[in-house]
Amino acid sequence: MRRALLCCLFACLAPLPAAAFDLGDLMRHLVAHPGGKARFVETKYLAVLDQPLVARGEMTYTPPGRLEKRTLSPKQETLLLEGNRLSLQRDRQTLSIDLASQPQALAFIDSIRGILAGNRQALEQNYSLHLAGRLDQWTLTLLPRDMKIAELVLRITVQGSRGQLRAIEYLQADGDRTELRIEPSGGQ
Repeated sequence: MRRALLCCLFACLAPLPAAAFDLGDLMRHLVAHPGGKARFVETKYLAVLDQPLVARGEMTYTPPGRLEKRTLSPKQETLLLEGNRLSLQRDRQTLSIDLASQPQALAFIDSIRGILAGNRQALEQNYSLHLAGRLDQWTLTLLPRDMKIAELVLRITVQGSRGQLRAIEYLQADGDRTELRIEPSGGQ
């Protein structure tokens, strides 16, 4: 009788297994993130170059869909995404693209926007989603569903903690790869 009572007591005191972490949980944390500023280091590995290209700067995300990426070194440029308009400013020149006329580019941009906004439905329109890890250290892998998108990008891998992105890796179909490391700064 004592043994049964002790076993029952220990079973009650034993820690409960951690709750499962799924895509719904991740999207709820991402959508709740208020946006803000972050510093970044972007490393591009290109087959035509012996050494990777490294750029540093800052990003500002304003939900639900405004993203500004200001590269400070090695050369200053600003990339601004607002709605379906993508603008690039470099050397006092501005190039502006209406993404609605570029469906594959829009699908790629929507992957970034969908992750930042926690919009699972938008992501699943073009990608198969695979989540691994736990709330405080997760990895989300996006695999293109559409062959036209797969002609551009093979895989997008996003790492983060709770609602905060920490790294994004793009593996292009041609073998080139870009790694973006993100570190929160003021306003986060």
